[in-house]
Amino acid sequence: MSVKRSMLDVLKGEAVFPPPLWMMRQAGRYLPEYRQTRRKAGSFLDLCYNPDLAVEVTLQPIERFGFDASILFSDILVVPHALGRDVRFEEGRGPLLTPIGASEIATLDGGAFHVNLEPVYETVRRLRAQLPNETTLIGFCGAPWTVATYMIAGHGTPDQAPARLFAYREPAAFEALLKTLADHSAAYLIRQIEAGADVVQIFDSWSGVLDEDCFERFCVKPVAEIVRQVREVYPHVPIIGFPKGACTQYTTYRARTGVTGLGLDWTVPLGMAQALQKAGAVQGNLDPLRLVAGGAALADGVTAILEALGNGPLVFNLGHGITPETPVEHVEAMVKMVRSATR
Repeated sequence: MSVKRSMLDVLKGEAVFPPPLWMMRQAGRYLPEYRQTRRKAGSFLDLCYNPDLAVEVTLQPIERFGFDASILFSDILVVPHALGRDVRFEEGRGPLLTPIGASEIATLDGGAFHVNLEPVYETVRRLRAQLPNETTLIGFCGAPWTVATYMIAGHGTPDQAPARLFAYREPAAFEALLKTLADHSAAYLIRQIEAGADVVQIFDSWSGVLDEDCFERFCVKPVAEIVRQVREVYPHVPIIGFPKGACTQYTTYRARTGVTGLGLDWTVPLGMAQALQKAGAVQGNLDPLRLVAGGAALADGVTAILEALGNGPLVFNLGHGITPETPVEHVEAMVKMVRSATR
């Protein structure tokens, strides 16, 4: 008997109401049970690479809220880490890497790439075995541009000036870096699907800092290459693209990259989202701070999205990841609002 997973129906273009619901970063610091497991793990990367604990934290929001989808607990920077770059996470500072130089790009070592990432694949296998049958399992990677920004700067920056400048000054080396990341990210997603992921999402969190030409070369082309490689092996697995901050570039992003669904950030106007929805599923796009605020701000935001997008293929989500200060009771309220919605 085939299993019905509502998020997969939406990604095929069907309108499901109330829509399926999950949150980016749904396994995270806003949950007391996550904080407890995180302390037990030691470092953040230890948590990512320990299948017992990674499964535990991935399942926590499913058990608490009954979301329609579960996203693998990991981080976009496991890809450069698996390529031999040092990656560490410091409390209050986020990810830190040794900045990569132009001459080092050719020496990135993919020889042990899948060996290094085997704990992640094991986590996916266990999740698919332990999740409720109706829950969609999402795998993911970072888009090459966004991952490259961290590799070049060595940390997050407000406008990714180090990576932009590197791309202008060292165009050949930068293109080689994007190609290496695209090839390995595609292989990474293929292995996640092989292990049991139903859907994969490509996070391009920093696509909004680029001009039109660079957006095409650094965001669209590498993601299109990932999609092409994944589709060669798994032609029917849905792929969600999330080019945060892409603004009007959203209008042609699906056609140019080949992604199935579009993840929308909270700045995308709902009228524009309706137009994008005519070409296929959209996902989003509640401002995460409405969830922090709760009350009327939350209710108004949820209602507006459901009224504007509820008649088409919609996966209800935030417009970016949930923030650590979000009260759990506000998440409970949002889930109740979406689940009880009527047309």
